[in-house]
Amino acid sequence: MKFIEAIIFVFLLLQTAALCNSFPLSTNSRWIVDEATGKRVKLACVNWASHLKPTFAEGLEKQPLNYIVSQITATGFNCVRFTWPTFMITRPEYGNLTVSQSLDKLGLKDAKAGVAKNNPQFLNMNVIEVHKAVVDELGRNDLILVVDNHISEPNWCCNGGDGNGFFGDANFDPSEWLQGLEAVATMYKGNPAVVAMSIRNELRGDRQNEPDWYKYMQQGAALINRINPNLLVVISGLNYDTTLGFLKSKRFGTTIANKIVFEAHWYTVGTSDKQWEAQTNLVCANMLQGAEDSYLFLIRGNNSFPLFLSEWGIDETGASEADNRYMSCFLAAIVENDIEWALWGIHGSYMLREGTVNMYEPNGILDFDWARPKNLSFVKRLQLARQVNQDSDPKHPMSYVMFHPLTGQCVQVRETYIFLSECTTASRWEHQDDGPIKLVGSPQCLVVAEDGSTAHVSDDCTRNSSKWKIASRPRLHLAAQNGQGSYLCLENNAADATIVTKKCLCLGDDLADTPTCDKNPQVQWFKLVPINV
Repeated sequence: MKFIEAIIFVFLLLQTAALCNSFPLSTNSRWIVDEATGKRVKLACVNWASHLKPTFAEGLEKQPLNYIVSQITATGFNCVRFTWPTFMITRPEYGNLTVSQSLDKLGLKDAKAGVAKNNPQFLNMNVIEVHKAVVDELGRNDLILVVDNHISEPNWCCNGGDGNGFFGDANFDPSEWLQGLEAVATMYKGNPAVVAMSIRNELRGDRQNEPDWYKYMQQGAALINRINPNLLVVISGLNYDTTLGFLKSKRFGTTIANKIVFEAHWYTVGTSDKQWEAQTNLVCANMLQGAEDSYLFLIRGNNSFPLFLSEWGIDETGASEADNRYMSCFLAAIVENDIEWALWGIHGSYMLREGTVNMYEPNGILDFDWARPKNLSFVKRLQLARQVNQDSDPKHPMSYVMFHPLTGQCVQVRETYIFLSECTTASRWEHQDDGPIKLVGSPQCLVVAEDGSTAHVSDDCTRNSSKWKIASRPRLHLAAQNGQGSYLCLENNAADATIVTKKCLCLGDDLADTPTCDKNPQVQWFKLVPINV
């Protein structure tokens, strides 16, 4: 098992090396690009919290810094969204504390002993110095950073009444916030690893309103650009960073050229296990439409912007069925649109979160001791989401790979049969709805088999069995008619990774979604993902 894990880690490390790019970055329509070459750069990030009550990076009490950084690169990320609280920068009673003093103040004796064992060089450094040291170590390992103003008062984020939610709240003075932005932009000026600043996380609460959002977010963006014009400026929305729909009617007015990126958070909040289990297709379709209305629209049309999904994640232990099914729906969307993203998070645990000491994080990539990934299959499932699939040059010809979000694998042809394999070796296809799915550069096309039989490719692309419809509300089924005129869908045969054709799950004979369905159709979810690189 350890040998297999080592092989996977080497594969992911090579992928990460291919993703690393140079500073500074700029924007070109909806894309982030290397300013010098114009080549697209994709942010495939993991979050690392440094904003909770101890006010320095989580995990330094569990493992040496260089080991944690090695785990970030080994698991395939090219970027870290690294958080900081305003008061750490603006108030000496926070920023001047050494790590030792901060942990003593909180009574975290075990955490202090852990830092003394794993990172003793940090005990007598103040928390700002430690923040810079972590940034430097990430940069030395060819990782790029988005430094994120996560909260004002160091604490877990968030609830609507915590005083940190919106401009004018008890702990959110706009002048102090701008002071903090100015200091951090200055602190990291000239640091080639820091490519972007996210200027506030999850605005929320009763005080939030659009006029103040425009006023202060524009001020913050202009301030950062004046001090550190190389940085991308990442702008969050309202309602816990889930709402940017108001930009449809009023643009974000700024004179900053080619440096604005918008961010959103996309979790499965508001949907239960029972809802997903009762009608997976419908819940997924509604989730996708909500995301389109709230923030995905930003990457469409002539006046588009890059969109950074700066937080998303699931319980990686598999305990949440809502999370499990959301994951396939979410992955299909981000690979189809080739969106920038940051997973929450690298953390296996927290020193102190919401009153709990040494709290376990089921959403974290690493295990409780920050020693190894808790779920390597989850890490591998992100392979297509990590790589650049579309570039900023519309002249490059477009084709498709056939993605299976439940496994994170893609369809490949061997002789005449198709099976799931790594997306780096995926077959390329051409397709128009209700027409053949043809292999690029070949006369062969995909044809439906009889119910339960293995799908295959054929030179005969004129029969109904070769005419494929994109079916279901979330547009995640591929269906064609067999010799008797019945629709069958592609389905992964988990036993040997081959693809069979079977009666479509949760769809009627006319391919309409059934009102309720107690089956999980995700084994039949396939997405034709556009590729032009």
